[in-house]
Amino acid sequence: MIDDETIAVYNRQAEAYAERFQGARSEPALATFIAHVKPGGHILDLGCGPAEASAFMRDKGFAVDAVDASAEMVRLASETHNIGARQATFDDIHEVDAYDGIWANFSLLHASEENFPGHLSALYRALRPGGCFHIAMKLGTGSKRDSLGRYYSFYSEPELSGHLSAAGFVIDDISKGEGAGLAGSVDPWIVMRTHKQPV
Repeated sequence: MIDDETIAVYNRQAEAYAERFQGARSEPALATFIAHVKPGGHILDLGCGPAEASAFMRDKGFAVDAVDASAEMVRLASETHNIGARQATFDDIHEVDAYDGIWANFSLLHASEENFPGHLSALYRALRPGGCFHIAMKLGTGSKRDSLGRYYSFYSEPELSGHLSAAGFVIDDISKGEGAGLAGSVDPWIVMRTHKQPV
C-alpha cells in the first residue's frame, strides 16, 4: 500500500532530490551490481527517482525498466534522460522471471513492515533464476517519519538477512556505512547484493 504523504514529498522535492543525488552514476555499488548482471540483460530500477542509475545502466547496454511511485520523479526522469520511466508502486510488480537484475536502492525502506515480506516475494518471482538483486536500506528498528514527512521502516542486519532468506534470496555480499539524505540527517545504511538460485 502506497504512503500518500511520502509520495507527496517526492513530488514536491523532485528537483531538489535530483540535484542532491546527481552523482549516482559513480556509486561503487552500482558498478558492482551491473558486473553481476548478464551483459545486455533486463533490469528493473525499482524506485528510480530521477533515473541517474537507470540512464547509467542503459548506457552500459542494459534494457532498463525504470519505475517510481512519484509522478514528478517519472516526469523528471523521462525529460532528463529519455528513459521511458513509468509510474508504478511496489504493489504493481507482478512479473514472473522477467528481469536479470533488480536495483532497489533506498526505495523499499518506504514500504511498511507489514507489506515488506510480500514485496520481497514478488521481486523474487520477477527475477530470473541466477539474477542479481541489490537492496539498500537504512539500519535501525521500528518505523517513523523523517523531518520531511516521509515514512521509513528500519531493520537490523539480522532482520533484513532473515527477510531476504525467507523470500528465497541468497546473500552474496554485505556492506555498511553512513551518509546524509535529502532531509539532512546522517544515518547508518546497509547494502546487500543477493541472487536467485539458478534452476
